[in-house]
Amino acid sequence: MQIVEGGLEDIRVTGTRRLNPKYVRSRLAIATTKPLNRFKLLEALQLLQLNPLIQNLSAELSAGSRPETSLLEVRVTEADSLRTELFADNGRVPSVGSFRRGIDFRQANLFGIGDGLNLKYTNTEGSNAFDLSYTVPFNPRNGTFTLASGFIDTNVVEPPFDRIDITGDSFYLELSSRQPIIQTPTRELALGLTLSRQQSQTKIGGEEIPISPGADEDGETKVSAIRFFQEYTQRSPQQVFALRSQFSLGVGLFDATINSDPPDSRFFAWRGQGQYVRQLAPDMLFVLRSDLQFASETLVPLEQIGIGGFQSVRGYRQDQLLTDNGLFTSAEVRLPVLRAKDIEGVLQVVPFVDFGLGWTGSDNPDPDPNSLVGVGLGLQWQMGDRLNARLDYGIPLTDVDSRNRTWQDNGWYFSVNYSPF
Repeated sequence: MQIVEGGLEDIRVTGTRRLNPKYVRSRLAIATTKPLNRFKLLEALQLLQLNPLIQNLSAELSAGSRPETSLLEVRVTEADSLRTELFADNGRVPSVGSFRRGIDFRQANLFGIGDGLNLKYTNTEGSNAFDLSYTVPFNPRNGTFTLASGFIDTNVVEPPFDRIDITGDSFYLELSSRQPIIQTPTRELALGLTLSRQQSQTKIGGEEIPISPGADEDGETKVSAIRFFQEYTQRSPQQVFALRSQFSLGVGLFDATINSDPPDSRFFAWRGQGQYVRQLAPDMLFVLRSDLQFASETLVPLEQIGIGGFQSVRGYRQDQLLTDNGLFTSAEVRLPVLRAKDIEGVLQVVPFVDFGLGWTGSDNPDPDPNSLVGVGLGLQWQMGDRLNARLDYGIPLTDVDSRNRTWQDNGWYFSVNYSPF
């Protein structure tokens, strides 16, 4: 008697347009080693179905040319890989103009190998920002390299400081590697490493003046850092739970800012972020978000955590607190009050409560007050994946000095995101 292990004779992929068939074939090949395990194959097919590059796929397993082999035929329908988004909100700091507008361009399959290009431009009354990133996979287990860069120039436009011509510019460059360690249709654990470079400079009346903490005599701050991050996601039809952790080690390489006393490019900090989304009923969601940071010492502003404002503690201006250490948490319930099925539209009322706490990493005094609490109500209109519009009103429960000049100071926040294609 001879026992022969079954295996795949071939994997045939059809239906692709821009996407190279090798992209699909390689991700199935790692799940079809001898002996052929149909459960592993099914899991690999489910992972491909969740891939944003693929809209749909069907698979058929048939007998091969030899009794011990099988033939896998996979037909793929590609998803649209080009996406453009127009957006507007009032989520910037008022000093450079809180009303922000921009365009975000994404091509998720630039050269047919699952690589992605992202271009983004953002503008306010006193700032212009450009961001660019390119991501390429390097193995069939969805490991990726990402190169990201961007710069922003700013001009203070908020009275009374607009009279003294305060300008600034900043630049960043990052090289990241990310590798999923556990990957199933319901769970993913990924580890990654980022090499980061940031630098900024401020001027007053065209003169280079060090007005930012940690800046050198030319008003420049340069930070070189190594960042180790971990990401975990667990999903089911009713809920999604996501965590992100990042350890940042600042180093004195590449002409980084080194001072006799902190802050400078030498630091150690940990940042953790989490989100839990639970579907309570059709179009009814409970959303819990949290963000926290702990630092070993005083940080330069580029590394501090901002608390308050848009997508933070509502009822206060953006970055009301800017500190070395901080904690933010928010809870809201999205309640559907109107549905328009013909256009996939739903209107939701969103009661929310936000809390934030910030403190320094040295003997410097904490901000007063150092905690923020806000409650409020929002309206959100969602129309498929094309349009999202939201208006929030936050009521501050902590007394702070406020100039009452902007929508933020009065507790109003809006955002509009539209994808024409």
